[in-house]
Amino acid sequence: MIMLSQAYRIASAKRTFVTRRVPLELMQSLVGGNGVSKPKSGDLVLAKIVQVGHHKFGERTDGRRAALFEGDEIILAYGHRYAPDQFEAVVPGSLEECHMVAAGGIAAQAISWHSKTKSPTVIQPVGLIADYSGKIINVSDFAVDESNLVELVPSVAVVGTSMNAGKTTSAAHIIRGLNKAGYRVGAMKVTGTGAGGDLWLMKDSGAYIALDFTDAGHATTFKVNSFDLMNIVDRLSQELIRFGCNAIVVEIADGIFQKETRELLENREFKARFPNVVFAARESLGATAGVQWLSNQGYSVSAVSGIVCASPLSTREITQHIDTPVYGLDLLIEPSISKSLLHFPSMTPELELA
Repeated sequence: MIMLSQAYRIASAKRTFVTRRVPLELMQSLVGGNGVSKPKSGDLVLAKIVQVGHHKFGERTDGRRAALFEGDEIILAYGHRYAPDQFEAVVPGSLEECHMVAAGGIAAQAISWHSKTKSPTVIQPVGLIADYSGKIINVSDFAVDESNLVELVPSVAVVGTSMNAGKTTSAAHIIRGLNKAGYRVGAMKVTGTGAGGDLWLMKDSGAYIALDFTDAGHATTFKVNSFDLMNIVDRLSQELIRFGCNAIVVEIADGIFQKETRELLENREFKARFPNVVFAARESLGATAGVQWLSNQGYSVSAVSGIVCASPLSTREITQHIDTPVYGLDLLIEPSISKSLLHFPSMTPELELA
């Protein structure tokens, strides 16, 4: 069933971060009832807040946190979520009652969550958001353009043991150091769950442009296949270069045991383009094990960083077992050190994609 002339209702709803690339004027109708097949990841949905749970706020497109109340209508995108510190969630098979599982605006069916996380906020989908003709709108419809040529610039990737290991904070300080060294830095987060906090921090630290996988057409990257993961990398890196960035800092979400993170790190093309890695860890054993795994994969681990660096004792433990430098935030922000982390590509300026 197509509900036409719903533009005012949709425009009156609270709109979330992951929908920011979709022009509001295109959101004209709702599709619901028996006429809807299974929602797809990235489909926009108008939903009503049934019960406020863990997420009491929704992140707006401008980054402000909007308080949520029962009865509110909110614009979300369907997506799978993988977050060991919060929710495991999947796109449901229908427009059934489900959950808001991320403040950035993800609708999904929560199937497990951390013991310290409250029950998820319950939502009732009203209908999938569509254009004038009734075509369902998906965030992938508004991705940045693909490029057949891959231009290479100096780069470093930041990966870690898990979520909340200090990856984004480390990346932000590297960006700041490179900015002070005279680089026009492009930042990109290529996996994760759609949210603006990491991008705002990267921008605040001095990134000329900061993009993430939502700019490449994905609300989240959990359950995204290897080909599409590299497509995200290609789209975002070339968009940064198109805008004049001459150095790139890449963040990969979660930890190296997470399926999509591991698949991307094991990808030969990714290794060839981003061979230098900074590894963020929570503790010394994770740091040493992660460095060893990355080294076995052929990466050059430029440094260990992350929460572990807050402890001088843990830092000492790392240095007793591996030769990799351990840099706290005070060192990552230094221009000479941040520059030393970069991989400088050969003189071949472009690679043509098959």
